[in-house]
Amino acid sequence: MAACAASRAPCALEEAVGRRYGCQYRSLAPTLYWFPWTLKMAPRGRRGRVLSSTPLEVLLFLNGWYYATYFVMEILMFAYKGLLLPYPTANLTLDLVMLFLYLAIEVIRIFFGSKGNLTQRKLPVVISVSLTFPAAMMALYYLLLQTYVLRLEAVMNVILLIFYALEVLLDIVALVSFSRLETY
Repeated sequence: MAACAASRAPCALEEAVGRRYGCQYRSLAPTLYWFPWTLKMAPRGRRGRVLSSTPLEVLLFLNGWYYATYFVMEILMFAYKGLLLPYPTANLTLDLVMLFLYLAIEVIRIFFGSKGNLTQRKLPVVISVSLTFPAAMMALYYLLLQTYVLRLEAVMNVILLIFYALEVLLDIVALVSFSRLETY
């Protein structure tokens, strides 16, 4: 920008940035001007209110960090159980494959929940709610049906199930508020 300020015409970098981000370039003073109304934002509801749910977004954020910790702890607990307990190899392999499937489901679920909440769209939130049920089934499997369930695993899975229950409740509240959104 400093090299461009010496000349009267915009340089190629300023023009590319202006085209990419929709800002306007004023030729009299070679600087970029950003206008907030040129940026795309979530649609607003009645009387200009934003209908995104802050508690839902905070809960999804915390759940993402909690699940990352849960995943690492489960890998370490599987290593512990595989080394110290008579864990059948087929069952250990199945549990590990299911854990990685669970990771994929959880990442997609949190992504769609956050994306739908922030953009105030119903379809991503519905996808997130529908993926919550397989995720809850996986948590129940690791809570009840595993070959060996450690006490720490039981506590961690109960916490995950509490997260899921609260998120489904807040997802339904968000869906109700998004359905009242006037779209033209």
